[in-house]
Amino acid sequence: MTSSTQEPFVLKQQEGGIVRLTLNRPQARNALSQGMIDALQAEFDAIADDKTAFVVVLSGAGPAFCSGHDLKEMRASGYGRAYAEKLFAACGKLMQRIVSLPQPVIARAHGIATAAGAQLVASCDLAVAADTTRFATPGVNIGFFCSTPMVALTRNMSHKHAMQMLLTGDLIDAPTALRFGLVNEIVPEQDLDAAATSLAAKIASKSRHTLAVGKEAFYRQAELSSLSDAYAYAQGVMVDNLQALDAQEGISAFIDKRPPVWCNA
Repeated sequence: MTSSTQEPFVLKQQEGGIVRLTLNRPQARNALSQGMIDALQAEFDAIADDKTAFVVVLSGAGPAFCSGHDLKEMRASGYGRAYAEKLFAACGKLMQRIVSLPQPVIARAHGIATAAGAQLVASCDLAVAADTTRFATPGVNIGFFCSTPMVALTRNMSHKHAMQMLLTGDLIDAPTALRFGLVNEIVPEQDLDAAATSLAAKIASKSRHTLAVGKEAFYRQAELSSLSDAYAYAQGVMVDNLQALDAQEGISAFIDKRPPVWCNA
């Protein structure tokens, strides 16, 4: 899918098992227009069924990772209810697609990640940020509370840290984002590509089947209300996982002191 200038909203590259998706509206700080959301949804849907894709790295072209929803598009729409319902439903579907994707997704954040851009970072499984990156949920400053980004933030950090971001709208720096639990690692900006690639390569060396099992189990058990329910579910996952060829190969390889040969089954 392309913008009015015929530039793709999202650029895609694949190197081995690593898929790189790059938000491609640099002139708009990669704001999430309806077109951008639709393009990302299509890419993630295709990746879900791609047996050669083991891990995804999500980046932004230009000076920013993502500045959030496209406020100019919102104003041009006249703020109509039908438009808003379609937009936020599509955005919510996209964020849930990232979580439900069989492959782990790494956010490679630089510049700014604000509002729905911070939501994107929080929705990814892992996040590596340049030490100059800043994050915010600034909707409260313009009378438009970041309610949907709130969903992702409260699943990544303590409620008090999330509320601090949501109620003040202040930009936080990368060390604060690390302390809050929004990102996993911060590195000098010139090392960002290398750090994201190194993390992706480490993950891509694992069994694709096992990665998918583990990612799904992580999110499902986290949503269960009781500790006993979480253990009962996780125990069932372990039983099923042990029947998989890759689990049996991995155990044998460990015992035999040799590298495993994954068949991804």
